[in-house]
Amino acid sequence: MNEFHAELVRERSGRARLILGGAFLLLVASFFRVQVVEHERFKLRAESNRLRPVPMTAARGIIYDRNGQVIAETVPGYSVALLASREDSLRSVLLRFSRLVPLDSGDVDDVVARFREAKYQPAQVLGNASPAEVSRLEEHRAELPGLVVQSEPRRVYPKGKAVAHLVGYVGEVSEADLDADRFPGASLGVLVGRAGLEQTYDDSLRGVPGLRYIEVDARGRLVREEGAAPPLLPTPGVPIHTTIDLPLQLFIDSIWPAGVRGAMVAMTPDGEVRAFYSAPAYDPNEFIGGISSAAWRALNEDPALPLLNRVVQVRYPPASPFKLALAAMALRRGLIDLHTRMPEPCRGQYQYGNRAFKCWKKPPGHGSLDLEGAIAQSCDVYFYQLGLRLGLNAILQDGVLLGFKERSGIDIPNEVSPIYPGSTAYYDKVYGPRNWSSAVILNLSIGQGENTQTLINMVRFYAGLSSGGKAPVPYVVRPTSAQPHDLGLSAVQLESMRTALIAVLEKGGTAAAAAAGVGGGDLAIAGKTGTAQNPHGKDHGWFIGFAPADKPRIIVGGVMEFAVHGTVVAPYVVRAIRRYLLGSADTGKTTIKLLIPDDAPSRSVDTTSDTTTVPVAEPDSVP
Repeated sequence: MNEFHAELVRERSGRARLILGGAFLLLVASFFRVQVVEHERFKLRAESNRLRPVPMTAARGIIYDRNGQVIAETVPGYSVALLASREDSLRSVLLRFSRLVPLDSGDVDDVVARFREAKYQPAQVLGNASPAEVSRLEEHRAELPGLVVQSEPRRVYPKGKAVAHLVGYVGEVSEADLDADRFPGASLGVLVGRAGLEQTYDDSLRGVPGLRYIEVDARGRLVREEGAAPPLLPTPGVPIHTTIDLPLQLFIDSIWPAGVRGAMVAMTPDGEVRAFYSAPAYDPNEFIGGISSAAWRALNEDPALPLLNRVVQVRYPPASPFKLALAAMALRRGLIDLHTRMPEPCRGQYQYGNRAFKCWKKPPGHGSLDLEGAIAQSCDVYFYQLGLRLGLNAILQDGVLLGFKERSGIDIPNEVSPIYPGSTAYYDKVYGPRNWSSAVILNLSIGQGENTQTLINMVRFYAGLSSGGKAPVPYVVRPTSAQPHDLGLSAVQLESMRTALIAVLEKGGTAAAAAAGVGGGDLAIAGKTGTAQNPHGKDHGWFIGFAPADKPRIIVGGVMEFAVHGTVVAPYVVRAIRRYLLGSADTGKTTIKLLIPDDAPSRSVDTTSDTTTVPVAEPDSVP
């Protein structure tokens, strides 16, 4: 029987039919699994190869002042990105891109870095493109493969520099932020708050981003931008309402002398912040869509340090405004009353051991003063003796109780802690045991030495003096559950302190001439000037005041670096108080005398103009 015998052929054909039938059944089963059982999985994989997700930025919540005026808002804008399959392709397109819209090398490197972080998503090139730039790019789309233009909400700060340190700015979240979980719920490409209120309340303001899809071919080249798949719309952020009085904030910005570094804060006795100002400032609008490398470098290398928030991030010796704290310590311990005089009258200096500690007023000095007179005249000799009567341990313990060793707790981020010794162990650590003397008391007594405070912390203390004796926790949006510091003073003692502060401006005190015609008559203001010694240059000036003196509604504190004396600062603080309470900063053209506690001649300042000259700080002079 040969191999082509009918019987053998029949047998082989039967086996072939079985094999083909089995193969067919296997293919049918595979097709059924792919197209029916696992249809959704393979469809998703196919869609993932065809579609690329593009994040849609959520509109951040609007920030309002106390009267509903806008501090920060969101407006329509454009972003431009490039989709590429390889880094060399991206660089090639960026070269053509830069001929249409100029990019420096730093910008190109930033785009490439974004591409490396997420290779399958469009890499942002322009975060805040103008309509003219978008039109130019659309005209040359054929030369720019992978060009993705998207309409996005953009953050805008209508008042610019005037609110910079208050509101902060926004920036794209980084991988380091995500690794550290600094912004829970954020993902790459999402904008987050980087300073000020934008950072503190980012979780409320940010919203939830959405997604839209663009279609690409097998090589990752853009096919179409719109209509590839239904988008997932973003959820806008929640608006917040602040305690800020925007007209007062803008007024302070308008009167602040050009080129002067410093800060000013206004708040109510219960802790509501009405103004929060630091100078010099930056324009938060420069950060919209991502600040350029050149602009960021310029801000960081600026010797005036415009990014530094001088309200909460700079410590200054509190100088004479701290004398009220020393008086509060002595009063709460029952060591003195308002009419107590020190054993030794002021003759221009105080002899302690073999060293003479000077008063700002040279011989013959202030003579014999009671507490009210000592505060009004800011007599150093009186407070030297008062500090010695208290003793170092009492000054340190009571200072801690009054809040001078801790942050104020304001809801603005990056607040630094003051420097204030908690015990004599501090001196042992810094100078070594037995390498310091009780002379440190004399420095502490006049707000110098190992005591540096932020402006917000000192204003907080004066808020306690101005009202019921409890220093509140300041806030801009929401009050905290933290308890205020109880100054431990009776109503009579508080009234005595306020009487002494009124005397500073009304009875020939160090700032009386500075307030003449500005704070008297129609408005009684209580306050204290101060001159903070500065080893890096000219002294810093302080003034903290509140009004009306009998029933305070506003406390305003100001500090100017290298202002020589607090009487330079006083007119600006008084004008801010008048602006808030009376709606007018001046009663007319008034010339005020500035009394400088040294050999310098008196100077005149016109309170209706902004021409006061204050020395500008050197780069290394910030404490």
